[in-house]
Amino acid sequence: MKIERHDVGARMSKVVVHGDTVYLAGIVADAAKGKSMAEQTKDILAQIDGFLKKAGTDKSRLLSANIWITDMANFAEMNAVWDAWVSPGNTPARATVEAKLAAPDYKVEIMVTAAK
Repeated sequence: MKIERHDVGARMSKVVVHGDTVYLAGIVADAAKGKSMAEQTKDILAQIDGFLKKAGTDKSRLLSANIWITDMANFAEMNAVWDAWVSPGNTPARATVEAKLAAPDYKVEIMVTAAK
């Protein structure tokens, strides 16, 4: 079965498509780096929309999501943005954990898997 990769770097690809499954790498804020949890979450979810579109799918086809946040005190702030974004009736299996991320300016990282 063919494997398709998008936004390929030396260390990782941002998107990998295998059959009818789309895997995204952990996505962190780009434009909102260093900003609030809500702003970073909005930035990340906009990126996810773009990567899913590039792979021929969208958020209504999400299968799973892993979310890492640096402080559980901001869980509700992140969830408010997530809840406004996620496709009603199509919510994925999801886990959220507190973790130290790759750089101090990052407050949230989200990784999703979707069906085509």
